[in-house]
Amino acid sequence: MNSKNAAFALGMAFALLSTSAFSAGPSTDIKTEYLMTLTAQLDAGQVINNNLFIYNVPSGTVEGPKIKGKILPPAADWLAVMPSGVYRLDVRLTILIDDNQYIYVTYNGIIKPDPAAGKKFEEGKEVIKAGEQYFITAPTFQTASPKYAWLNEIQAVGKQIALKGGDGSFVQYDLFFVR
Repeated sequence: MNSKNAAFALGMAFALLSTSAFSAGPSTDIKTEYLMTLTAQLDAGQVINNNLFIYNVPSGTVEGPKIKGKILPPAADWLAVMPSGVYRLDVRLTILIDDNQYIYVTYNGIIKPDPAAGKKFEEGKEVIKAGEQYFITAPTFQTASPKYAWLNEIQAVGKQIALKGGDGSFVQYDLFFVR
């Protein structure tokens, strides 16, 4: 077999293997387990420029089956506006658990604002509920606490359940451990 035929045969074999692997559908699934609900109070946004906003988080809470605590300052949400109009989150915060252990949390995320939800946020009169816009986060955790060390080894996902602008501004997520 010459090199052209060998290359063709190799290419066809790869194409057949690739097609059969993908045509069967997913080979795995994603399972999640509820971790906690995070509620963060938000100060008015600081406009850095038309594409960057910073929301200070003066306080907040976390509560779940294995975790209960409060968010300590300093904490903030950096919100970058992409050319498509999608927002990218960069969040940093520290949680003080009720048993005096610290957990550092950082996450990125995506918000695809719905025009009606955006108007609600700007007016600050109504709460934006889950399902009114795409708002997903991907938290990771760091702690020196042996009790909570398992958090160092997981990836979490979060979904916004409530968001309000204006006076009493806050964001609330349910966070899940991805198994």
